[in-house]
Amino acid sequence: MATTLAARQAANILRLSSSRSAPQAASLIPRRGLAGAADHHGPAKVDFWKDPMSPSRWKEEHFVIISLTGWGLAIFGGYKAFSGGKKKDEKKAEAVN
Repeated sequence: MATTLAARQAANILRLSSSRSAPQAASLIPRRGLAGAADHHGPAKVDFWKDPMSPSRWKEEHFVIISLTGWGLAIFGGYKAFSGGKKKDEKKAEAVN
């Protein structure tokens, strides 16, 4: 772990020192990294409360949260509906004992 950290620091130092001695044209090369993800391709996504009747326009994270919440409610509701649970008479009988 420590050797990996030391190797990374050494590589960063070498990169910084070599970039100073590199020609001026090298500094003009665009280095965007992950900045390209912000480019929009297609219709703009909106918050689900701004357009609740169009799930295709919702932001992806909103769609996931609402979908998982809906599935959770459906499963829990089905469990409560079909499990039966204890009857009130059984609860009273246990409380008396």
